[in-house]
Order: sequence, then structure tokens, then C-alpha cells
Amino acid sequence: MGRMFAFLKADSFPEVGSSPGGVVSLLGRFRRSLEQVTNRLRARGQARTTYWLTRFIVLRLLGLVYFIAFLSLAQQVLPLIGENGLLPAQSYLERVEAHVGSRFDASLQFPSLFWLGASDGLLTTMAYGGAALSFVVLCGYANAVMLILLWAVYLSFTFIGQDWYGYGWEIQLLETGFLAIFLCPLLDARPFPRRPPPAPVLWLMRWLIFRIMLGAGLIKIRGDACWRDLTCLDYHYETQPIPNPLSRILHFMPAWFQRMGVLYNHFIELLVPWLAFWPRLARHTAGLLMLSLQVTLIISGNLSFLNWLTIVPILACFDDSLLRRVLPAKLVSRAERAAERASPSRSHRWAVVVLVVVVMILSYYPVHNLLSDRQAMNTSFGRLKLVNTYGAFGSVGKERREIVFEGTDDAVLTRSTRWKEYEFKCKPGDPSRRPCIITPYHYRLDWQIWFAAMSTPQRYPWTLHLVWKLLHSDPGALDLLANDPFPGSRPRYVRAVLYRYEFVPSDDPSGAWWKRTPLGVWIPPLSTRDSRLQRFLQAYGWLR
Repeated sequence: MGRMFAFLKADSFPEVGSSPGGVVSLLGRFRRSLEQVTNRLRARGQARTTYWLTRFIVLRLLGLVYFIAFLSLAQQVLPLIGENGLLPAQSYLERVEAHVGSRFDASLQFPSLFWLGASDGLLTTMAYGGAALSFVVLCGYANAVMLILLWAVYLSFTFIGQDWYGYGWEIQLLETGFLAIFLCPLLDARPFPRRPPPAPVLWLMRWLIFRIMLGAGLIKIRGDACWRDLTCLDYHYETQPIPNPLSRILHFMPAWFQRMGVLYNHFIELLVPWLAFWPRLARHTAGLLMLSLQVTLIISGNLSFLNWLTIVPILACFDDSLLRRVLPAKLVSRAERAAERASPSRSHRWAVVVLVVVVMILSYYPVHNLLSDRQAMNTSFGRLKLVNTYGAFGSVGKERREIVFEGTDDAVLTRSTRWKEYEFKCKPGDPSRRPCIITPYHYRLDWQIWFAAMSTPQRYPWTLHLVWKLLHSDPGALDLLANDPFPGSRPRYVRAVLYRYEFVPSDDPSGAWWKRTPLGVWIPPLSTRDSRLQRFLQAYGWLR
């Protein structure tokens, strides 16, 4: 810095006296020197805080998450919320409209494009359209218009998805996707457009990851006592929604390993997020530590695309000074060329200013929730779900319960009746079947069955609708499952049995993955002639 201001030393100027020409010469040299200082400071600042590569990888990963979300939706949408689905979207919209009083008022309270119609054709078209558009983003092409469309379509599905869309990552994807809109130019979809990445949007993403991580940490400390006595991981790997093969290995690790795992989780979620707002070295360190936790969660279970999505705002902790060291040289070169020809937009700047103000105002309720001793988990405070509060695994189950659906073609039920099991695509069923690896894909029925096993059929009435469809060998319902025990025919009775599942050590001579113990009948045997079942379905509008 001393060399940069050397021109201020008296002996660096010629004798100018009081002549006008000397004054002009002095002012000219001063202006040129000041320009040099400004250019050097600007160059140093750009090297320190540019985000061309950051924007590139943030949008690519967001495109991947959107693609997986829409693809899994497209392949399951009709059996779940189609006209003949387990929870038909059109019937739900009609009930909402009747409750609110008019379609217009209902559309204001529950904004969704599907108020224009929720036919099977439109549901499928929108789902596959979202998958196609997000694939374009994944391939490197994104602008604000494309991201607005993805956000609006996904928001529309969350309002009609009912139980299938009651997860925290739905609102997290909406908030992340909304912020990403302002990272891009309005129309220029090139991977490295002329418009520079607005730093305030990256700061808002750091604010998002701060709330995600701190919310998850606080809900644990305030929730289950096992997070405070460091024993939660003694159960988590076995009782999580969809374990994978590594889950069994982790479950049987020694006690000290499990305690260290809980401490590591608390350290990452409660302390590290604060560093996301510090200078570069601390911020990069925070990003790497939070990234390590998400990678650990990805490989230890099947938590849908939650952890992949959480990595998106974590990437905002990194700037080009770090990323240029780890990304391909060709990509770095393209980013540098884009920075040289950068052309800021005044309208874009004003849009970002408005965004910052809106997010800060809407952050009041999430912050209040974080500070509350009655902290809510995964909650939105507005119709558009722009700024939300998050949390995960505030409580951990101490035993794993599973519902197994069974059918029989016996005309009369006796003690010797032979029941055949329906297998789900990923959740535990057959004790000898190896756990699946499906992340970041998401089987929504498998997840909801995991929740239902901790409750009763009355709390999950769609399970009786599923029984009805299995009694009719409904192709849509069977498409959600891994097998059809009655190919070419129909079962006469279907029931659901509740079991307790426990991991079997890998060296067990049986070769099984699970040991299961029957706990009782969850849904008694039902047939198509059962008048109670018919009345129940009729009350919900599911019997046509």
C-alpha cells in the first residue's frame, strides 16, 4: 500500500511554483495516480470477492435437484394425486374451494397453477415439463425466466401434493429456487453471461444455510433427550426412514464412535454456521465443514434430495479464489473471460435491493421461531414460502416399526390362510432383502408408510384407500410397489401387519439384513364386500 501512495510524497513531484501550467500538470498526475490506485484496489477486490464460478456450480446443482424432484414426481404423480390416485388433487381442490367459499379466494390463499385444472394430462405435462426445463439448467443454461417457471410449477405442486409434499425439503427447494432467480440475468441463459453475479444474493444464501443448520441444531438440543446425552446415533441409523447398506455398518459401530458422531453434528450445526459471515478463510472453512456433514448424511442413508439441496446454499460460502483451484482450468478460463467483459445492469441491481429488503422483513418470524423455546420445525410463514424455518430429526425413534401389506386369495379366512406380502420399492420388507441405495431419488409412498407405522390408520386414511386399490389390483397402485403377489388375478382379502425391525449383524449365519417381530394387525383383513370399508371410502369421495 505504501508503494501505491508514493505519489503523495513531496519529493515525487516536480517544482510547479504558482504557474497555471504547473498546477494543471500536478492535477493531471494526481488524477492518473488516483486511477491507478483505484484500479489496483478494484482488481484486488475482484480477486477476493468474485463469484462467477460460484454462480455456475450453484445453478448446476440446483438444476440437478430440480431435475430429480420433477422426475420422481412425473413417475409417481398419477398414482399419488391423479384422478384415480390415492389422494386425488382435483377432489382436494374442490374441498378447499368449498371451505374458502370461492375459487378466486382459494387461489389467493393457495396459489397454484392447477386451479386452472388438475387433469391427469396436465399433471403429467407439468411434471415432465419441469424435468425437461431443469435438465437444461443442469446442462449449464439458466436465466431468470426459466427459474421463475421452475419455481412457480413446483410451488403449484406443493399446494396440491397433500401428505406426499409435507416434507421440509419442499419449502427449502422453493426458498432456494426463489433466491436463485436473482442470480441470473432476465434473458441471457449462457453459462457465463455478461451480467456479473450479485454478491448480495450469495449473502442471502448464506443466511439461508445459517437458518437451516442452526434450526436443525436447536431443534435437536430442545427436542429429544438422546441428543443431549449423545446417544441418538445409537438408534438413528436403524430407525431412519430409508436405511442403506452402510447404515447397518454404522449402527454396529462402538459407543465412542456414536458419541463422537453426535458431538460432530452439534459442532457443525450449532457453531460452524456463524462463520459463514466471517472473512474469506473462516467462511471457506465453514463451507467445507458443513459440506462434510451433508456428504456424511448422503452416504449413511436415503434422505431423498434433502442433503443435496442443502449443499446448494453451502456453495455460496465459496468464492472464485477457492473454486479456481479445484475446478477444471477450461471452466476457470471461461469465468475469467466473462469477468473481463462484465456489464452490470442497473435494473438488476434494484431488483436485488428489493429482494434483500423483502427477505430481511420476512426473516422476522423465522428468527423469532429460532429464539423460541417452542421452536417449530420445517414451517413456512407465507403463502409463497419465500423465507421459512427448518429443522431435522428433532426426535429419534428408539425402535423401527414397519407396516407390511399382505393379501390372500383364500375365499375363507382361517388360521392356516396363506398370506402373500407386497414389497415396497425401497423401505424394509423381506428381512433378507438388501437395503436399497436410491438417494437423491425419492419414493414418496415409502416415506409416508414409515410415518404411518408410528401412528394409526385413522391418522393416515389413504392407507385404507391403498387397501381398496390392492383388492382391485389397481395398476397405478401396483406401480408404486416392487411386486405384485397376484399376477393376473386379484386378492380376496388384504390386511396390514405391524412389525418391529432390527438390524442383524453382518456376520450372522442367516445372511439376513433384518430380524422382525410381529406386533399385531395394523389394518384387519378387508374385502371389496366389506360395507365398513365402502362407507369409509364413500365419505372421502374415493368410491366411484
